Amino acid sequence: MGKIKLDEIDHQILDMLIDNTRIPFTDIAKKLLISAGTVHVRVKKMEESGIIKGSSLMLDYKKLGYSFIAYVGVYLNNTSQTKFVLERINEIAYVTVAHITTGKFNIFCKIRARSTEHAKEVIFLLDDIEGVYRTETMISLEESINDKKRLMHSIFNEM
Repeated sequence: MGKIKLDEIDHQILDMLIDNTRIPFTDIAKKLLISAGTVHVRVKKMEESGIIKGSSLMLDYKKLGYSFIAYVGVYLNNTSQTKFVLERINEIAYVTVAHITTGKFNIFCKIRARSTEHAKEVIFLLDDIEGVYRTETMISLEESINDKKRLMHSIFNEM
């Protein structure tokens, strides 16, 4: 399947939706000086083409008491155990992201925890999974960049 063609109106719609997925189409239409029906049709087209894959809700985990973030590199005894290990990792609610990677680690995970003590418990759960040889942990001191728009704008500029 080839690249989907988007025009400047599509770019502006996506720009506003990234800022606020709950923005009414009527508000987008007013800002872009087009009809709400046009916004609806364009968003529907982008959903059907797979460019828009649902919408998400962002939580402030700090306010919920889960401000501790760590990244855990997982070494496996054997790469053939990847699927099994990922299934076990998926059972640990505090692991919020897991990637199969090349290089140093077989799997790279992001965990959220209440404290260092809680993070240690989560890391020990990872260590205890059958097939895990060892783990290596990096503590996040601060999430300094989490910008969904910069990449989107770079992609638009390349089109």
